[in-house]
Amino acid sequence: MYDFDSGVERKGTNCIKWDVPFVKEKEDVLPMWIADMDFRVAPAITENLTKISRQGAFGYQLLSENYYKSVMSWMERRHGYHLEREEICFVPNVVVGLAYAVQTIANPGDEIIVQTPAYGHFFGVVKDNDCKVVESKLKNEQGYYTMDLEDLENKITEKTKAVIICNPHNPSGRVWSEKELRDLAEICVKHDLYILSDDIHSELIMKGNKHTFISLLSEEVRKRCFIFTSPSKAFNLAGIHLANCFIADENLRKKFMEQKAKFHAGENSSFVEAALTGAYDESEDWLIEVTEYIDGNLEYFVQEIHKHMPELTVYKPEGTYLVWVDFRKTSIEPEKLQQYLLNECKIVANPGEFFGKGGEGFARFNLACPRSTVVEAVNRLKSKFANK
Repeated sequence: MYDFDSGVERKGTNCIKWDVPFVKEKEDVLPMWIADMDFRVAPAITENLTKISRQGAFGYQLLSENYYKSVMSWMERRHGYHLEREEICFVPNVVVGLAYAVQTIANPGDEIIVQTPAYGHFFGVVKDNDCKVVESKLKNEQGYYTMDLEDLENKITEKTKAVIICNPHNPSGRVWSEKELRDLAEICVKHDLYILSDDIHSELIMKGNKHTFISLLSEEVRKRCFIFTSPSKAFNLAGIHLANCFIADENLRKKFMEQKAKFHAGENSSFVEAALTGAYDESEDWLIEVTEYIDGNLEYFVQEIHKHMPELTVYKPEGTYLVWVDFRKTSIEPEKLQQYLLNECKIVANPGEFFGKGGEGFARFNLACPRSTVVEAVNRLKSKFANK
């Protein structure tokens, strides 16, 4: 029903992905880095935003009860996640929300565990609040990552306040199993740690996989969780800046909102509610189709690497549209990999170093784009890495 093969022409629109200087100044470059889509958004979202634009005034905006009803209905319908209205805390984006959460539960000098490789901004929200990042490396077996919970528990001290997780995991694409989450939650309860969970890609789960919110494992776990969600990744709305944090514990929620108030972040864009309700209330069919299309992109990309590029290691993501490729068996020095991909393959990918220890020699590719772009990217990689 929807056309994902055509994509949207984004050059010259001042979008970061296509128009930053190191992309714009190169001819014939494929930008496959920053995590947004090159697809046209669902028609209902466009229609909702168009209605708002016709109002002719864009003043300070409140969120109506329809906003909260939309979130609650979506989470119940899609995930069996029953939310009370007061649990939902609006934040401009997940990274900002994580910063508020760190400020809520930690003091300067406290420690927060991050499982690496991890989304690079996790490090910033900890360090910028004068806390210490403690890295616990994930286990990597031929591109398939698992939690090293023995290592994680060994790194807990009296200063440890929380663990930050990402589910589905960015950059590897793992969707953590219920058992993995239960084992992690058991450690957090045992040591009285909070759980900050970035579930922004939770709507983009590939066939045969199931996403579990860690907060649903038990009431005891739920009360120590900050759960972050947003329609921005799944519905291509990153530029509108909308996300939610679910906080079940009343005292934690009060402290979180006090931190938010310190930064005078109470006003919302006129387009926030229109975008979210257009996505959650009217565009589930679009999401189903785009997920199937992305799954096809992932399958093609990974299979072509497996067939033709034995020096590269990759595991098909279970969720997200992001692929984490290991180039360490090649002769390319890790610190030169991104420039090699840019200059020799004319592909912009995220450098592995952004994702912390264990990321050196890796690159992350964004496959939320027309199939023709994926095919071209594979051909360019083959020209340099195919078995000859």
